[in-house]
Amino acid sequence: MERTIIQAIKNDIAIYAIHTNLDNVLAGVNGKIAEKLGLNNLSVLAPKGGPLSKLFFYVPASHAGNTMNALFEAGAGHIGNYSECSFRVNGIGTFKPNEAANPFIGETGKRQEDEEFKVEMLFPSWLEGSVISTLKANHPYEEVAYEIIPLSNKHQGIGAGIAGEWEIPLTEAEFLQKLKQVFNIPVIKHTKFTGKPVKRISICGVQGFFF
Repeated sequence: MERTIIQAIKNDIAIYAIHTNLDNVLAGVNGKIAEKLGLNNLSVLAPKGGPLSKLFFYVPASHAGNTMNALFEAGAGHIGNYSECSFRVNGIGTFKPNEAANPFIGETGKRQEDEEFKVEMLFPSWLEGSVISTLKANHPYEEVAYEIIPLSNKHQGIGAGIAGEWEIPLTEAEFLQKLKQVFNIPVIKHTKFTGKPVKRISICGVQGFFF
């Protein structure tokens, strides 16, 4: 590896390695292995913390539905196997436009009170740019009031390893034979048989020292 890097530097070659990226997503290396084995009900074995943020924004009740739908389409509001997840509360927002403002409702120089929803939803942190641009494009106000809070919650779709299951359990011999056929390998090293059916298995397409 070191020699490869040295040669790349000497020849002005940039190396873009997405090895870990492909290991840490459901549709990556482990996901492909699970797909080939026909596993269902997939879940990440060791979810990663930190890649989630929460969006709070304030929107007139009349425009809440359209704004939320646009954000869902942009990738916000996904939690595990559920989509379009949000929470909202009703309240009264106040604002006073100055002479340079072009308010959606209200008059320049007068404080306006209007019924608004405060809406909360999660989104993957790397989608922040598109989520905020979507919010501003679909929100009726000239100045959109919003907040973004980074979370330490673990992302259920990002992390190391995958677990999945078959609807019909296999015997241990059938399981090993399936591995041989699917991945075209002549020999498999395995532990002693326990005599139990194999229904749910875990997959780690890398060394897995972190488990």
